[in-house]
Amino acid sequence: MCGIVGIEDAGGISIQLYYALYALQHRGQESAGISTFDGTSLHKFKGSGLVADVFSPSVLSDLKGTAGIGHVRYPTTGSNLPENIQPLNFQYQNQSISIAHNGNLVNTCELRAEYERSGQIFITTTDTEIIAKILINALSNSGSVEDAVSICMHKLVGSYATIIMIDGVLYGFRDPLGIKPLGIGKTEHGYMLASESVAMDALSAKFIRDVKPGELVRIDAEGVRCMQVAVAGKCAHCIFEYIYFARADSVIDGVLVYDVRRQIGRKLHDEAPVNADSVGALPDSGTAYAIGYAEQSKIPYVESLMKNRYMGRTFIMPTQKEREKAVRIKLNPIPAHLKDKSVVLVDDSIVRGTTSKRIIGLVRDAGAREVHVRVGSPAIKAPCYLGVDFPTREELIAHNRSEEEVRKSITATSLHHISLEALIEAIGFAPDDLCTGCLTGCYPLPIEGEKAKTCNVDFVDGTYQAKLGSFEA
Repeated sequence: MCGIVGIEDAGGISIQLYYALYALQHRGQESAGISTFDGTSLHKFKGSGLVADVFSPSVLSDLKGTAGIGHVRYPTTGSNLPENIQPLNFQYQNQSISIAHNGNLVNTCELRAEYERSGQIFITTTDTEIIAKILINALSNSGSVEDAVSICMHKLVGSYATIIMIDGVLYGFRDPLGIKPLGIGKTEHGYMLASESVAMDALSAKFIRDVKPGELVRIDAEGVRCMQVAVAGKCAHCIFEYIYFARADSVIDGVLVYDVRRQIGRKLHDEAPVNADSVGALPDSGTAYAIGYAEQSKIPYVESLMKNRYMGRTFIMPTQKEREKAVRIKLNPIPAHLKDKSVVLVDDSIVRGTTSKRIIGLVRDAGAREVHVRVGSPAIKAPCYLGVDFPTREELIAHNRSEEEVRKSITATSLHHISLEALIEAIGFAPDDLCTGCLTGCYPLPIEGEKAKTCNVDFVDGTYQAKLGSFEA
């Protein structure tokens, strides 16, 4: 789950890209990069680490231009290598091309082998370079970016929200099932694309709408034009965006994430009430859930774990060892709020279970008498092939274990996961419009060895419409 942004703005964009990436930092902490175009030349800078560590004022001043794209990386495909840091940049027929991608392809190996057999060479180990090769190869045959994107969508199997910059013109497109989020915004002097609406909020830009699944968006100095390239019979929005990944203040596909999480908290109490002295959260991702639980239960919400605000998300750290070591630094219990208390701890999800066990241990060491755990997602029992880092069943604590067995493993007094039906109801989409593969083991795309509930994708001959004003907001 990476974060991507593209901006075309006559007022200059390096600082705007920086702030937008800063707002998307929760989507990836391994690396960050920016590419800009000044009308003649491509400028680029990228490096390992957080946005604030990679970019200095002097670096940003050198990133000149009125169009640019940026990326923060959370690795699911490809090693932690410098060449894998995005945006990826290419020169083709005197054109400067940059690409940034959020998602995960499930046919990477087949596509890579196909292009290697035809003589193509690869510099990175990411699936993003696969997308670039397909696009550039299609451009060499048709010369049309629109046709190239259509060919790309025909070939790609998986999740992708992609932004491409070709000589300062931005193109953004989203997979036909809408698995990964992407939105359109209006800046002071232009337009932008970003993974989440919070990137637009950071720039005081106006969020206009989400990019439609299967849609291609073009942004240049003339404005925004859009074309529907593919239409699927249903959507498959990633349910984990609402559970964990998206910032709570983001609006994704028309839904405010905070409201979803608070509603899930209310439903958690309805499904599994408990007598307790206080309700607390595993900050920050569990906060909205805990507030909803406290509102519904009338049990006071009390902070019992204080987060070190300078720590990032332990879930997206690259190794399990690093995740475990970070827990003690990240969270500090407040003994005065825990001693001899029965507490409800609300979290967004339990993946591997090791972090939950360590946190419950911290709370018990601080004096808690009972620790009742309530979880804002159903048990995660299957791998994600589409962009979340829990790739094998063996890593998942709930795989082949009952809820009672998980409870004993993490040493909770009681444990309850929200039901899938209540979760879907809280999000507000039809069940068939969400990807629930990690919860059900049934995926929206054909994946070898897994059950698939697929739908047909129709490709259409779209025509560009003039200004964005001609579209529904």
